[in-house]
Amino acid sequence: MASNKHSRLVYSTDPTPAPEPDAPAAATYPSAARQTARIWRDSKRRRGKTVTVVAGLQHDPATLEALLKRLKQLCGAGGTLKDGEIEIQGDHRERVAAALAALGYTIKHVGG
Repeated sequence: MASNKHSRLVYSTDPTPAPEPDAPAAATYPSAARQTARIWRDSKRRRGKTVTVVAGLQHDPATLEALLKRLKQLCGAGGTLKDGEIEIQGDHRERVAAALAALGYTIKHVGG
């Protein structure tokens, strides 16, 4: 029997190899129409600078990065993705809300 360096078999009296475990199922995320985007303006812990925060979106990181890029281009501002929340530099709540509503998200303004 040829050795296979990727084999997990340690010892067995059975001549047939053990079946490979099934790969975990890919995570499914709700569609945009079934998600609520929470949008607020924040300036705490940012040395007085204002950012627009979008939270509550359930997507894989690649989709969130693509959405971040689209929102940054729309607002003409920088931004980042931190802990699943999109942060856009500056107060762009209305522009971001309009863009997300056009994509089918339900919008909820949080805070003042």
